[in-house]
Amino acid sequence: MSRTRILYVEDNAANLALVRKVLEHGGRYEVVGVGSGEDGLVAARRDAPALALVDLDLPGMDGFEFARQMQADPVLSRIPMIAISASVMKHEREQALSAGCSRFVEKPFDIAELRAIVEQTLQRQS
Repeated sequence: MSRTRILYVEDNAANLALVRKVLEHGGRYEVVGVGSGEDGLVAARRDAPALALVDLDLPGMDGFEFARQMQADPVLSRIPMIAISASVMKHEREQALSAGCSRFVEKPFDIAELRAIVEQTLQRQS
């Protein structure tokens, strides 16, 4: 059984490790982590994931710009995105959604809720 590839754009190694552990548990998903929006675009173009998780507060290209560039690309725009952020400001949530993210998950997140949101988002794509 091949695992579903999920791209996680996150510059914090501890957050990346946690999400990788949470989503790879059970063997259904493979989480590919990159530390910047620029690297996220390269990774998505090289081997398109089924889903992209994106932190909004990134060095260089932030998560909003990453999402906008994903949406502007005819191939990458089909990949659903979920914003994961510690920022709970209403305008940032709205900005993430308008940039192309389908959902917004607050850090710290509930493990079961994150798994459910990932599954729901992937089911909508299939």
